[in-house]
Amino acid sequence: MNLATTYAPEALRYAPTVLRVCLVVLFPFSALDKILNWPSAMRQAVGMPLPRLMLVMSILVEFVTPVCIVTGWQDRWAALVLAGFCVVTALLFHQFWRFPGFWRFEEGEGLEHFWEFLKNFGLVGGLGFVVLASAHVG
Repeated sequence: MNLATTYAPEALRYAPTVLRVCLVVLFPFSALDKILNWPSAMRQAVGMPLPRLMLVMSILVEFVTPVCIVTGWQDRWAALVLAGFCVVTALLFHQFWRFPGFWRFEEGEGLEHFWEFLKNFGLVGGLGFVVLASAHVG
């Protein structure tokens, strides 16, 4: 009896769903954080047009699109929206290039934003795979 051929098909059946959960699990927690720490989230949104509306929309995106991606309902559109959200978030809130210490690769806020910026684009890559993949989930 070969364990790989006996149990692998069963594990592979659930792999797409598990991987989708891993890809989007942070977003509902981020939305919840915005709700629980509303004043702080509003301070971050200062300077944006219609900051309260933008914050509410970001909470909706972070709650709704992961559900769509995991369940497979309109998953490609949801992944596209969430990828766009990640790009906008990176460009608006993780502007590492504005911190002078960053260019010397010194520890500090610039370097922290650099890593967050790259993580956002890593998520864009994963979400891009969902956009290009079959709409079927596990």
